[in-house]
Amino acid sequence: GSQGAFAAVKADGTVVAWGNPHHGGRIPDELLDTLMGVQDLAATDFAFAAICGEQRSVVTWGSPHYGGDSSEVQDQLTDVQEIRSNK
Repeated sequence: GSQGAFAAVKADGTVVAWGNPHHGGRIPDELLDTLMGVQDLAATDFAFAAICGEQRSVVTWGSPHYGGDSSEVQDQLTDVQEIRSNK
């Protein structure tokens, strides 16, 4: 997991995060609707990434300097099979 934060995938495919909000311990409200049907979850030291839904798209949150902002490559993050970090 992240340093100072945890994230748990529930049986219904939603995610609960807690801990340091700057390290991914708080999921931004604008991501709650897209963070559904989670199939895989990975973390760097200060961010999380999840594979979500039928399109297997990736949702990220946490420190943008540690992978929490995937906006530059978001259009490429569909049909993702696995997600790993280099932590």
